[in-house]
Amino acid sequence: MVTVEAPGPIPSSEELARILLDAGAVRFGAFTLTSGQQSDYYVDVKRAWTDPARLDTIARALAARVGGADRLAGMELGAVPLVVATALRTNRPYLVLRKGAREHGTRQPFEGEVPAGARVLLIEDVASTGGSLARSVEIVRAAGGIVDRALVVVDREMGATEQLAAAGVRLEPLLTIADLRGARR
Repeated sequence: MVTVEAPGPIPSSEELARILLDAGAVRFGAFTLTSGQQSDYYVDVKRAWTDPARLDTIARALAARVGGADRLAGMELGAVPLVVATALRTNRPYLVLRKGAREHGTRQPFEGEVPAGARVLLIEDVASTGGSLARSVEIVRAAGGIVDRALVVVDREMGATEQLAAAGVRLEPLLTIADLRGARR
């Protein structure tokens, strides 16, 4: 597999935090999360990746951490632009994982190919409890792929690290909510 180097310097944590904060991708206030939990902040990385320059910066940071992965993978919707942009920078094939079962056609839980034994790196925009990433691990492993790492743009520090560790997967965040709180000051 040929690795394509990401042109330009690898973005620092401070630069990534500033990009997310400036894009309004991290908002502080009172929010109800999908789980029903209350939070004093909300993370929506989509507000950053819809801008090509910001997406490029995030993809450079992700590409620098791909390592020896054979394939990249991410769950629809939030991870797809991140996976595609990182794949273009690293020349790695990728998978788009489905949230729900497809009720027609091949009923595949993903698009792309997973050769048996392929090392697949998961990429996600935000990790909270790790449920979505755990589902991604299940899908890839059921297809014959090996998953032992997951990259995430922001770790909300709500248990994803522990849940994934129990499944033998190391979560590697570009930023944590603590980083973003610190950058906000």
